[in-house]
Amino acid sequence: MSGHSKFANIKHKKEKNDAAKGKIFTIIGREIAVAVKEGGPDPANNSKLRDVIAKAKANNMPNDTIDRGIKKAAGDANSVNYVANTYEGYGPSGTAIIVNCLTDNKNRTASNVRSAFTKGGGNVGTTGCVSYMFDEKGQIIVAKEDYETTADELMMMVLDAGAEDFSEEEDSYEIITTPDDFSSVREALEAAGVPMVSAEVTMIPQNYVTLSSEEDIKKFQRIIDLLDEDDDVQAVYHNVDNLDD
Repeated sequence: MSGHSKFANIKHKKEKNDAAKGKIFTIIGREIAVAVKEGGPDPANNSKLRDVIAKAKANNMPNDTIDRGIKKAAGDANSVNYVANTYEGYGPSGTAIIVNCLTDNKNRTASNVRSAFTKGGGNVGTTGCVSYMFDEKGQIIVAKEDYETTADELMMMVLDAGAEDFSEEEDSYEIITTPDDFSSVREALEAAGVPMVSAEVTMIPQNYVTLSSEEDIKKFQRIIDLLDEDDDVQAVYHNVDNLDD
């Protein structure tokens, strides 16, 4: 990512404080609930649930917490129904931001997201206003320190499983797939015992932007921080490459 180590960034994110870990668990808990309601509680018959469980394990979520979340979603007909919503908008200097939410109160979420953009000098736009600048892709990161075999061997394995692209970074390997092939590639790695630092379907910018003004960087960081603090926000994607996220 424009000279930045993806693995270093991910390690940095994963080593944040317990509050951040709590937020990750909340995000994954909601994803488990949605996956179970859509496809049932058996991971063997629910590829979306398998993917969420893999994400949970990559983020060190305890197995009993995962099991509890599945049982709760499967057994409680009155449990909260989350609705998926996506917001798109602009940060300072026309930068692009996409916000994925799962919420039980769309009005509250819309208000909070708009407030976050406004406080950072940005604004929410219409659907599609910035998403055309991103590609939806499956992205899997494998740390070199966790994988002892050669890069060529890993590359051949993932390409055979249906990966679209493979690249070697300073301390990690990045595997890119189409959203449809993501599960099969991730499961091939899992079957081969390859540990993954992260594995998820994400939005990857086609081009990155560098903010030149300190004021713009501060404002943009404010938007991201406010969105990160909101429990309804599942993921935030943007095209700025010089941010300490």
